[in-house]
Amino acid sequence: MDIYAQKGKSIPRKTIVIILELLLIWLSCWIMFQRGGDVIAGWLGIANSSGATARRTILFIFSIIVFLRMSFMMLVLLKRRMPWAEVISVPVAFAVYYVGFPLLALPVDRPIDGVDYLGIFIFAAGSFINTCSELQRHFWKKAPAHKGRLYTEGLFRYSMHINYFGDLLWVSGYAILTRNWYAALIPALLAVLFIFFNIPLLDAHLRSKYKADFDAYAGRTRKFIPFIY
Repeated sequence: MDIYAQKGKSIPRKTIVIILELLLIWLSCWIMFQRGGDVIAGWLGIANSSGATARRTILFIFSIIVFLRMSFMMLVLLKRRMPWAEVISVPVAFAVYYVGFPLLALPVDRPIDGVDYLGIFIFAAGSFINTCSELQRHFWKKAPAHKGRLYTEGLFRYSMHINYFGDLLWVSGYAILTRNWYAALIPALLAVLFIFFNIPLLDAHLRSKYKADFDAYAGRTRKFIPFIY
């Protein structure tokens, strides 16, 4: 089944996703700023650093930014129907960011330094690339003259899936802020999912819909990482 070909608002399903993500953000707050950190650290047998308030605050701000951007994307920019399977899979995926990264940062007790500022920059750059590219396509598609045409302009000139590249960047920024090497597995896994699942699935839909226009676009544009791949 081609999920990209099915149009629909799916408001009840999107509402459930938003509620579940809010619960995850509350859980993140409980872990980082309330007694949840001690509880979870006790279960896992790890330390719960008491001097990492700045790091945890930045991670929590990251989560709020991601939640607001993703909610806007679902409610305004996402035109396809959301299947019921995504009502579960989307919150599970975002639990890795909202809860997983704070858990990885629990034992970390070091001041914010240059590496963290790099992580903040990468997170901000990825957030901008993801949202800006989606907005550019959204407004272009609204023009009657562009109906039924393949969008290849704006940031999508540099990568066929520049929005996914933005996702990979902001997740990498998140991971850097934890200062835990295990966190690197999360953006690595995300890249694998994009390259071997999401991108081939979407490419098949776009090739079926736009035919020669898609082939021409694919022939002159990097698939995922600008100037590289």
